[in-house]
Amino acid sequence: MTDLTKLSADDEAARERLYAGAAGMLARTRSWSAHNTGSLNTDGLKRFAPLLADAFAALEADIQLVQGPGFEAVGADGKVTETHSGPIVEITSRPEAPVQVVMSGHYDTVFAPGVFETVTDREDGTINGPGMADMKGGICVMLEALKAFEAGRLKDTLGYRIVLTPDEEIGNFSSNEALRRAASSGALIGMTYEPAMETGAMAGGRKGSAVFDIVLHGRAAHAGRAKEEGRSAIEAAAELVVGLEALNSQFGGVTFNVGSIDGGAPVNIVPDLAIVRFGARAPDQQAAEWATQQVQRLFEKATSRDGIHGHLHGGFYRPPKPRNSAQQALFDAVHATGRAIGLDIEFVDTGGVCEGNNIFAAGVPNVDTLGVRGGRIHSNDEFVITESFPERALLSALLLNRIADGRLDGRRIKDLMGR
Repeated sequence: MTDLTKLSADDEAARERLYAGAAGMLARTRSWSAHNTGSLNTDGLKRFAPLLADAFAALEADIQLVQGPGFEAVGADGKVTETHSGPIVEITSRPEAPVQVVMSGHYDTVFAPGVFETVTDREDGTINGPGMADMKGGICVMLEALKAFEAGRLKDTLGYRIVLTPDEEIGNFSSNEALRRAASSGALIGMTYEPAMETGAMAGGRKGSAVFDIVLHGRAAHAGRAKEEGRSAIEAAAELVVGLEALNSQFGGVTFNVGSIDGGAPVNIVPDLAIVRFGARAPDQQAAEWATQQVQRLFEKATSRDGIHGHLHGGFYRPPKPRNSAQQALFDAVHATGRAIGLDIEFVDTGGVCEGNNIFAAGVPNVDTLGVRGGRIHSNDEFVITESFPERALLSALLLNRIADGRLDGRRIKDLMGR
């Protein structure tokens, strides 16, 4: 691989363009952040998606808004229903070009309507707002990097497929197939725009992630007159929760977290319904299989109690994304590219998951924290560091230049996936 730390004329042109456009990136992200796009706010997602399509119309690309399939959800009553999210924004450019990349991001946030909807400039050079970092800021960085790339002489060499999803924060259950299809269409490298860490560090290896719902049914009875006739679903759920939490530290790197227990009844009724909702993380496939087996074992134990029956839903929806030879080669290339603009990027393994896991599962090496620098994501204190917009857009533009002109050999890196 050639020296990636040197700037070419194309790189210099991209830098000039992106730093001149920094104020516009901030303004756009502020305006996008003002739109509530909580993962379950379907109306808000449907209103916002056309704004993304309009913004990406500046590219030489075909843009489609596609309604994804419904997905299973367990309600507070224990019943399974089909849920729908907003449209998936699918963007395709130059699919016949000799070099292909897949890019992804999500426009949903974790914030339901009315929870966190203000954007505030702070004196320390940060902006507090929903999705400013995670990840409307990242989508803006992606767009500006592509515009800078397409303004250069290399554009006909590289094609791309972009998937902007409405449901990443709840698991990509509707958009997973769109991600897989885009990644499987000849992409050599994947680029995802989750926020980088406040320090500028980026995600290395990622664990796999599972979401489970266990519904337990018992038998209702009058708690005073006939307590012995009842069979408490809450009691069975409590034992299950203790068993799940006890699995932590039993298998290297596997963690469980019970998020909530729904169900119950007035205190004078033996409760006949409980729903245990929990997640699990695992560093590799063997660990994920162990975790799944343990969940099944505890479910069978709970439903073997007298008068208790139920059903189990969910599993590992995102497989692990470990550091393999391909991933490490890509990280090394990104690090060298960062050095060209004065960045010393560190890659840190994390328990978090994202669409990079999905793209890795489709066989494509990827770097998945190319977005803005920020912190306190998933809280009302979420912030973005304003100076990181042109910095991170330039990093992506340089990566695109290097992939297009062969300085970053995407084909060689992808060939390492099987090793």
